[in-house]
Amino acid sequence: SKPISEFIEKYYLHFNAAALVDASKGYVAHLKDGGKMMITLAGAMSTAELGKILAEMIRQGKVDFISCTGANLEEDLMNLVAHSHYERVPHYRDLTAQDEWDLLERGLNRVTDTCIPEEEAFRRLQKHIVEIWKDAEAKGERYFPHEFMYKMILSGVLEQYYEIPRENSWMIAAAEANLPIVVPGWEDSTMGNIFASYCIKGELTATTMKSGIEYMTYLADWYTKNSAGKGVGFFQIGGGIAGDFPICVVPMLYQDMEMHDIPFWSYFCQISDSTTSYGSYSGAVPNEKITWGKLDITTPKFIVESDATICAPLMFSYILENA
Repeated sequence: SKPISEFIEKYYLHFNAAALVDASKGYVAHLKDGGKMMITLAGAMSTAELGKILAEMIRQGKVDFISCTGANLEEDLMNLVAHSHYERVPHYRDLTAQDEWDLLERGLNRVTDTCIPEEEAFRRLQKHIVEIWKDAEAKGERYFPHEFMYKMILSGVLEQYYEIPRENSWMIAAAEANLPIVVPGWEDSTMGNIFASYCIKGELTATTMKSGIEYMTYLADWYTKNSAGKGVGFFQIGGGIAGDFPICVVPMLYQDMEMHDIPFWSYFCQISDSTTSYGSYSGAVPNEKITWGKLDITTPKFIVESDATICAPLMFSYILENA
């Protein structure tokens, strides 16, 4: 039985609905032909609990690499350890400045209609991650942001706080699979800010955390080793640095490393509600990427101009039913 596939193939016949089906079928075809896939996560996908289905995609081997913002890296774990303390604010559009201030006073940081509880979410993670950072520094070891998170997850120190089923956390699935991740601009996150504060206080050294440049060289090594045959596809949720940083590995290898046999990305799909205007990268049509040496003329290209919190679970369900 393939209930999601049957539903969308029956009713999703035109416009963005049809693009969703076409892109899902393209993803399945790419995997069946032996291709690999990168998924990029921008926006607040972890707070939207996309992890419920992304974790299954990881467990079933339907994603080979993830690029995400620092917020998505940490917010999956925040939801894991503090879910019962989150508050929904369905009438967020009606909030006054005073209402927003009152949320701050209660330690609630709002993301659209969902408030993240600072004390239970941020501080529970901080207590343990700081120990791991300091332990690495004392040993003269350096790791990437996601590697420190993996260490914390696999150590079991967070299990005492789990408030959702572990199978609903994409970060647990990623850690257990040792899935390759890049987190460009990690400094722009709560944990990045906390790490910086310890550096300012002289309790940590910035170089204990591997940098964005090192993330690019890590990605370049992986891409070079994995882009043969059908190649690597690029499934972009939202826009921003989570998408732009990793997609640039191809022109970097071709132009700057002069590796003229490096393959282009071999599938491209973006879910975005950004429009093409004002020099927007997130809203640029896929063909613009041809001019930057990212996609080939023949690369299958799809864009679903809609809300990823609606579309991504449907697409992932279709992929899981068919790939």
